[in-house]
Amino acid sequence: MYGNPQRRNAVEVQDLRREGGRWLKEQREAIGLSQRQLAAKVGADYYTFISQLETGRGRIPPDRYRDWAMALEVPERTFVRELLRFYDPITYEILFVEQ
Repeated sequence: MYGNPQRRNAVEVQDLRREGGRWLKEQREAIGLSQRQLAAKVGADYYTFISQLETGRGRIPPDRYRDWAMALEVPERTFVRELLRFYDPITYEILFVEQ
């Protein structure tokens, strides 16, 4: 998307992605899905894509948020709000953190 997301350094971005990956894994495990099952539900060609996301190596494309929210049984707004914490923390802070 953009080279220097939110003006954070590479370590901060990677830490946020890993944290987001852990959150995704928690959601998947909470409903008892394997990585293969989740891949099938979201239309991913390879279950290894799920593994990559869960270890912080990648992002869910925004045009797929609804599919993922449905597959993980998380309300859409909740799902997107959580992803914003990890993928776009400045926007998250502006929208959701009381100043």
